[in-house]
Amino acid sequence: MSLLIRNITVVNANGREERVDVWMKDSKIAEIATHIDVSDVDQLDGSGKFLLPGFIDMHIHGSAQMDTMDASDEGLHIMAKSLLKEGTTSFLATTMTQSYDNIERAIANVAQFQPQLDEAEVLGIHIEGPFVSKNRAGAQPLDYIVQPDIDVWTKWQELSGNKIKQITLAPEEPNGMTSVQSISNSGVIVSIGHSDATFEQMQEAVQLGATQGTHLYNQMRPFHHRDPGVVGGVLLLDAIKAELIVDFIHMHEGAVEMAYRLKGADGIILITDAMRAKGMPFGEYDLGGQMVHVTEAGAHLSNGSLAGSILKMDQAVRNMHQITNCTVEELVKMSSYNAAQQLKLTNKGQLVQGYDADAVILDEHLMLQQTIKAGKVTFDAMVKGDGR
Repeated sequence: MSLLIRNITVVNANGREERVDVWMKDSKIAEIATHIDVSDVDQLDGSGKFLLPGFIDMHIHGSAQMDTMDASDEGLHIMAKSLLKEGTTSFLATTMTQSYDNIERAIANVAQFQPQLDEAEVLGIHIEGPFVSKNRAGAQPLDYIVQPDIDVWTKWQELSGNKIKQITLAPEEPNGMTSVQSISNSGVIVSIGHSDATFEQMQEAVQLGATQGTHLYNQMRPFHHRDPGVVGGVLLLDAIKAELIVDFIHMHEGAVEMAYRLKGADGIILITDAMRAKGMPFGEYDLGGQMVHVTEAGAHLSNGSLAGSILKMDQAVRNMHQITNCTVEELVKMSSYNAAQQLKLTNKGQLVQGYDADAVILDEHLMLQQTIKAGKVTFDAMVKGDGR
């Protein structure tokens, strides 16, 4: 399998190379140079376009009628294939607060999953809940929220074959701080979310190893000038990377701008937090046993709480650029590079020789043209029937 992209602008987090050729072979980037002379390869003309690393979504529950909690192998295949249509080439399959049995079935299903070549890669599992605050539950079912439990966590990590890469928890809950320390020491990303922690508790959690904040502003103790809360902690503590759902439903445009000014591109990770209704018609859908009403205004429970999103990563990238006028290099940081660094990946998030040939081709308006997974064009916006 070999692909040659000619005359394209390659954009990485640390700069760009204009009008170069990119040769992808055997699922890897073989060479990037001013001119590459190889024969018997598929070719693409990249004139006037950008080549970026494939998007990495660290927080996504579902897509195309499927959800991680379905614990369905077929469902994960459908979901993984659908994500290529938005430029996402790898992701963390994200669970939610439910019974231990349901969570364990989902973990076991992801642990054995083997994606096909024309599907996004599952990098591991993101456990969101049940170790969260009932005061900041949002769409996490109250009946299943419990205190952090290291014995349960250890059981889940063993069940997953060490594929759990991130956990969202509330450090202020009983056993929360010891859980932050133990889990982060094991190499798993601890993300503070669905949390009612004070600013001081945020500082303590960071000292113990927390490095991320789950969907900034949403279901976390808000900022107050006498108690900056979780929002203040995420915005002010340099050790914390902030997940952002930039759909203009989960946060106001001004809040997006504020996060960008305070965290900078180095401190932001774009996510979708999407649920099964992504890519589907408006209507009613299930999320963790709860009915979600999906309209132009977003995905909501009957009580009005937001219940994930239907955001696509390519739209998140364009939205971020629209509000901040950030550089394309900064978009690379926020859509792939920072996630790869958090996950300690040495083969993704950059377009350099030897790295995985996962990439997206965007036009001058940042519209997705092609998605390339493992050196193969797996989505082409110009091909009839390959659209969204």
